Amino acid sequence: MSDLFGLAFPFFGLIFLGYFCGWRVRLPESGLAWLTFFVIYVALPALFYRIVAQTPIHELANPAFILAVVASTATTALIALAIGLYFRRGHMGEAAIAVTIGAYANVGYMGPGLTLAALGQAAATPAALIFACDSLLFFTIVPLLMSMRGRGESLLHTLGLIAKRVLTHPFNIATMLGVAAAALEFREPEPLSRMLDFLRNAAAPCALFALGVTVALRPLKRVPVELGPLLVLKLVLHPAIALVSLSLFGPFSQVWGETLLLMAALPPALNVFVLARQYHVFMEEASAAVLLGTLFSVVTVTGMLFLLRGHLIPLSLF
Repeated sequence: MSDLFGLAFPFFGLIFLGYFCGWRVRLPESGLAWLTFFVIYVALPALFYRIVAQTPIHELANPAFILAVVASTATTALIALAIGLYFRRGHMGEAAIAVTIGAYANVGYMGPGLTLAALGQAAATPAALIFACDSLLFFTIVPLLMSMRGRGESLLHTLGLIAKRVLTHPFNIATMLGVAAAALEFREPEPLSRMLDFLRNAAAPCALFALGVTVALRPLKRVPVELGPLLVLKLVLHPAIALVSLSLFGPFSQVWGETLLLMAALPPALNVFVLARQYHVFMEEASAAVLLGTLFSVVTVTGMLFLLRGHLIPLSLF
């Protein structure tokens, strides 16, 4: 149990430290701008580039695992869409954000650091693949669902917007550059390599602290009734669906299967609020989902770590 506490505490500790600072000091949210820019455009891209570039290209070409990831996330997203449409009386824009609450795990800020700390360097490749698959999926389906709100956006315009966001997102650019570097077996000059390592090591602490501050600056005003089933779906059912998906598309190595289960158990991503703010819909609910999801994930993620470390999940399914 002390090992589990040692693994989980630094991650949730940084989030709650950021939350405490944001709640106590009350600096304006604009003060986060450069830190957020550093995390999204510099540190996390460096992390994903290094993870992918240092992985043999044959390990990245794993279509069965990609199918398992996409199947588990897409199934969870469909259930979340049904929940959103039911509680929001068919309002497609609000249901689209409900999809991200119920299925979009925090695979960018929390995922890489937690999986590498818990499962070792062997988790780097599946973590990068999961991130890339989830990012491509949600940057595609959310604009498509938003285009169905009847606001006059043409399908061609929506498809162009999707392509632009997918191809220009810094995480995806870094991942694609990493794949190219892995294929060419490119190795950076030593000074550049050390700088990338500095950035890589700074990514998780800065991202988690910024996540805590961001949540603190958006106080919880009310909890919509649909957040209950959506968070149960995200924190409990999503890992169960991922386990079924692994059994259908496997077998996989133990580390790859455990990486998918652990990342599926993560709380809703901060991008949930980013997308809600971008489309000016469901913003208060999205903020509450990130706050409550992160709080409850202290229990669920620690529980998943306990199951994985104790080998209590049937590995034969992998």
